[in-house]
Amino acid sequence: MKAFLIYKGFRRIFYIIKNSVDFIRCKVIFWGNNVQYLSFKTGGIPYVSVAIGGSFSIGKNLSMNNGIEGNPIGSYNRCTFFVDKGAILKIGSNLGISQAAIICHLSIEIGNNVKIGGGARIFDTDFHAIDPELRINPKTDFANKRKLPVVIEDNVFIGANSTILKGVTIGRNSIIGSGSVVTKNVPSNEIWAGNPARFIKYINV
Repeated sequence: MKAFLIYKGFRRIFYIIKNSVDFIRCKVIFWGNNVQYLSFKTGGIPYVSVAIGGSFSIGKNLSMNNGIEGNPIGSYNRCTFFVDKGAILKIGSNLGISQAAIICHLSIEIGNNVKIGGGARIFDTDFHAIDPELRINPKTDFANKRKLPVVIEDNVFIGANSTILKGVTIGRNSIIGSGSVVTKNVPSNEIWAGNPARFIKYINV
């Protein structure tokens, strides 16, 4: 028991120091990518890439887990934020996000008090053209990819390993079950799950 307590004590001290260093490194990453933010806390270091001409803004109290240590559910990824040239990624206040990826080629808006589970992904693009002839050439492939805005409204909870695809709006208070693939709009106050995601039941609020 004594060895266990000593181990736990050293582990706690280590993570206090590590999180302080991670915070400073994250501030530098945000600064280097011109990310506008009010306040955040982080465990680990996210991957952030904002192209020239892209816009990335965050409200207050962003909370990130970047790896297995902060949210031990089996996902080892860092949070990923990618904003393409001319694209706009806007995140409200009190976002909790673990090991997830938000890839913005046009417009993604996330409201307040949203929770994004481990390994979830939000895409506003197909990344590639639908026409196979256009995909042969990287230039025409990239130029003809489809892009549609994504909106995640206030108080939404997106379960672990879910994927939100282009053009989707998820209404206030709604929940997306773990492992779902959301291909169409989800109304407010509903639970959806599955691949493709479908209505499960209403939420009484």
